[in-house]
Amino acid sequence: MPFTEVLAIAMLVAFFILLLAGIPVGLTLATTGFVFGFIGFGPLLFNLLPHRIFGVVTNTTLVAIPLFVFMGVMLEKSRLAEDLMDVIGHAAGAVRGGLGLGIVAVGVLMGATTGIVGATVVTLGLLTLPGMLRRGYNRGLACGVICASGTLGQIIPPSLVLILLADIMNESVGTLFAAAMIPGLMLAGLYFLYILLLGMVRPDMVPVVPPEERALVSTRELAGKILRVVAPPVGLIAAVLGSIIAGIAAPSEAASMGALGSIIVTMIGGRFNLKVLTETVRTTMRITAMVMFILICAQVFALAFRGLHGERLVQDAFQLLPGGIYASIWFLMLIIFVLGFFIEWIEISYIAVPLFLPVFVAANVDMIWLATLICVNLQTSFLTPPFGWSLFFLRGVAPPEVTTGDMYRGVAPFVLLQLMALVLVFLFPGIATWLPKAIGW
Repeated sequence: MPFTEVLAIAMLVAFFILLLAGIPVGLTLATTGFVFGFIGFGPLLFNLLPHRIFGVVTNTTLVAIPLFVFMGVMLEKSRLAEDLMDVIGHAAGAVRGGLGLGIVAVGVLMGATTGIVGATVVTLGLLTLPGMLRRGYNRGLACGVICASGTLGQIIPPSLVLILLADIMNESVGTLFAAAMIPGLMLAGLYFLYILLLGMVRPDMVPVVPPEERALVSTRELAGKILRVVAPPVGLIAAVLGSIIAGIAAPSEAASMGALGSIIVTMIGGRFNLKVLTETVRTTMRITAMVMFILICAQVFALAFRGLHGERLVQDAFQLLPGGIYASIWFLMLIIFVLGFFIEWIEISYIAVPLFLPVFVAANVDMIWLATLICVNLQTSFLTPPFGWSLFFLRGVAPPEVTTGDMYRGVAPFVLLQLMALVLVFLFPGIATWLPKAIGW
């Protein structure tokens, strides 16, 4: 084996060792890239680095990131989830598992507006977990529903995962948004079916809301609340996603509409003030800076790995797999799933995906279908222990009687449902490709 390929393998091993040691991912990427790049080629290799970094910071697609983050944080500050949960919880309370169904519905709406997993999980945990336990819901199920629903924003557009995958795979953001729409709603539908099935076979796990509690809100009041609370975010979703998917506006233009719309929705709710605006801007700056720092550091890693002929090493390894290109796709899915136990989606996106992407480009794999498979698979990384971020977020707000074991048991069925969705998208590619083709992307 050539010395450069040995260095490429050592570089990957060093990256994961530093990452598991707790070193921030950006510093880990840059450090391993610089060290092994210098060992292999000296400073000559990095003459291209300024050009690559300039390409990142001038990428117009990435302009949508701070705008969508602003929209999400502003809507989170508006306490939209509280209003939605109050209304949808009352509307679905007469059905066995109605509160769980309501949480999934709120997860879909919050995913299509805020897309911020931590904020959604924490808000739903604070608002609904104590009430679900008080009404007799199984502790594990309650935790699983909240964690799984809170992660729907990572596949339902607009999603940072989809924006970054579009950049990595050189695809249109609008196309990926259209491709992920049906799989995201399908995943929410699987959650609905699971909860309804539990209501039939294990009614003790998902009791109905007591009639006297539902009677506190009349049908007319409930209808008025639904119109007042649900209509603004749905209108915002239609304006933002509809304009992108229909090709009326570029992602950055639609994101600016969403940012302005989030301010208007917050004003309608009577919760807009200078403090909310200041906190939103600060949070947006922090999240955007973190993402951009990782993207820039990833250029160092990618340049060094490519210079050390790491891509050729990966291609040779894939050729050894029996079963052709489909076996290679499932090998990538397995790697992403396993990595999800230990590292975050952004590291997986910028390390695992670029390493293997040339193999699938050479095999003429449909990149839209592959991106959707990757996105569905990345959902599991938020739920799989020990480092599932949704579990961490919920652990911070859960009552003392809810144990970590309850959470792990509760999310296990939802991880299986996510894997079921992955298999369905693999077996029926039209789930991902139909909508983009139907609208002419």
